[in-house]
Amino acid sequence: MIRSAFRILCVCTSLVVLPVQAAEHFDPKGKAPSEHTKALQAKLRKSLPFDDRRDFEERDRGFVGDVADAAVKGAAGQVFADMTRFEFLADGDHDSLHPSLQRQALLNAKRGLFEVVPGAIWQLRGFDLANLTLVKGDTGWIVFDVMTNADATRAAMALADQHLGKRPVVAVVYSHSHIDHFGGIRGVVDEADVKAGKVQIIAPAGFLDHAVAENVYAGTAMLRRAQYQYASALPSSPFGYVDSAIGKSGQGAAASLIAPTREISKDFEELVVDGVKLVFQNTPGTEAPAEMNTWIPQHKAFWAAENVTGTIHNIYTLRGTLIRDALAWANHINVALYRFGQEAEVMLASHNWPRWGNARIQDVMRTQRDAYANLNNQVLHLANQGVTIKQIHNRYRVPESLRQRWAAHQYHGSEFHNSRGVLNRYLGYWDGNPATLAPLSPEESAPLYVEMMGGAAVIQERARSLEAEGRYRHAAEILNKLVYAEPSNQGAKDQLADVFEQLGYQYESTSMRNVHLVAAMELRNGYVASGGSVRLASDLMRGLTTQQFWEGVAIRVDSNKADALKFTLNFLTPDNAEKFVVEMSGGTLTSLPGYQSPRPDATMTINRTDLENVIMGQTTLAEQVQKGVAKVDGNVGVLMQLASVLVNFDPQFEIMPGTRRLPAK
Repeated sequence: MIRSAFRILCVCTSLVVLPVQAAEHFDPKGKAPSEHTKALQAKLRKSLPFDDRRDFEERDRGFVGDVADAAVKGAAGQVFADMTRFEFLADGDHDSLHPSLQRQALLNAKRGLFEVVPGAIWQLRGFDLANLTLVKGDTGWIVFDVMTNADATRAAMALADQHLGKRPVVAVVYSHSHIDHFGGIRGVVDEADVKAGKVQIIAPAGFLDHAVAENVYAGTAMLRRAQYQYASALPSSPFGYVDSAIGKSGQGAAASLIAPTREISKDFEELVVDGVKLVFQNTPGTEAPAEMNTWIPQHKAFWAAENVTGTIHNIYTLRGTLIRDALAWANHINVALYRFGQEAEVMLASHNWPRWGNARIQDVMRTQRDAYANLNNQVLHLANQGVTIKQIHNRYRVPESLRQRWAAHQYHGSEFHNSRGVLNRYLGYWDGNPATLAPLSPEESAPLYVEMMGGAAVIQERARSLEAEGRYRHAAEILNKLVYAEPSNQGAKDQLADVFEQLGYQYESTSMRNVHLVAAMELRNGYVASGGSVRLASDLMRGLTTQQFWEGVAIRVDSNKADALKFTLNFLTPDNAEKFVVEMSGGTLTSLPGYQSPRPDATMTINRTDLENVIMGQTTLAEQVQKGVAKVDGNVGVLMQLASVLVNFDPQFEIMPGTRRLPAK
């Protein structure tokens, strides 16, 4: 999935857009790769299987054509899908880039229409983070995944129309519940046609709940962290953004959502759609909590969703999601391998490029199965010998046999954060030492460390010697303490930024690279915090259940302010016959569907259709009452009490100490 999280949410802020500079660093404070980094990259170029060029051949296979313009623009003039930003990738080896990551980034730097199965299946790649896949039916297109936004989808479909002729879309398959796979739906179909039954939308069980819930409860925090993971403010440069592991990210229109008309609920389920037989395999708990693969037997084509994409994905995602189940992931791939992989002649997915030939397909599927299974099993193998969550990332190693297979490389995930994610899934964050069970916060403990180490000058001098030795993680350990203790010490922040930058250059994972490079940029220059509230795109908001709405409101309650409040509200939405009891007590707001209090302080009645305007932030419950759209029987002051304790979250909170700058007035 990924860069999609920061685009799910509409915030009152603008991203930094810097010019592409391939020869020079984009930041005046930026540093070139050190001799230690250069030596590491040189060693990697000799140790990895760069003679294996099959991925490049498969990426280029079936190329039909591309749009005429280098940069594709959206309806509002936003530039996206501009592959000229990445021409530097083909200029030779860059020591500021892990050689394996440079290879992956170059593979993803091709845009256009590709024929996958002659006369039957095509893919549109490079227009957004995800691919759009077209399967030819008797009367129209069956579309698999629709990218993140309608602008990208329209541009891609226009290219298909140009080369293949215009055909109606008769069905859309959402492979899973991440926004880069459904957000562009309004660029493909008209909602009126869906409601009229002209277009069916097929999705795995639980799709709608998961599509919106992930972005409600921790949406603000996820947005800010995603700016680190997906490097939304870094320019495209050998020193900055190069790739998102599973494609290149673009900008475009706001994401949209049209609810599915058919959910696949069984483990395996067959449908004939416009004359094409589709066999769906539900794979919950893999890359998304609601996800499914699809087998197309008449073309011997296996659609692997985002479960097999030629890179090891995130078990723990740095932007923040529920930790995934590596063992379940491996098992679902194994089932697909034996159920469909024995016959498949082409395997394609929602990211990256297809693989052809049964032997090749089975090899990639086994490689990915083994990589996820090894991650799960070896982390637990070490944990059962006493290795803790604070040690596991330094102990777990990907087997050398897997390192020699490109499909097992961790461009999206990394063995560092994935291994900790697996251990956390089973044993939690505690390492068993009472001293770490309730630790001091960094800003509380750091001054003590700095004092005991002899002060800022001593720490910075020692850090310089560690840098000179290439011991960057050691230098980061002590400089991080100093920055927390002295957030206004710009010299310390610049020094930590230099260390983070070298680490970013060295990591193969885009996630690891990006978070280090973005942190370095913010430490050096700060970032402008524009504040504002965070709102989901309107289509996603309409997908919220009423219960999810109330749970989102409950998260916004400041318990310190609410501790003195106590009330019970009966809440009714008569147009869909829902009822809730909402209580404020103990500084906490709770809601329960299907029940009513016999003695409420107030009863509120509002149609669900009118509640949607509140959910989208266009009005408030109190304003709906004032307009007569909603009715309150009893103490209307309950609504004012609730409003008085709600917090609007700041989507630009500080991550690294001393980096937040207020906008100029």
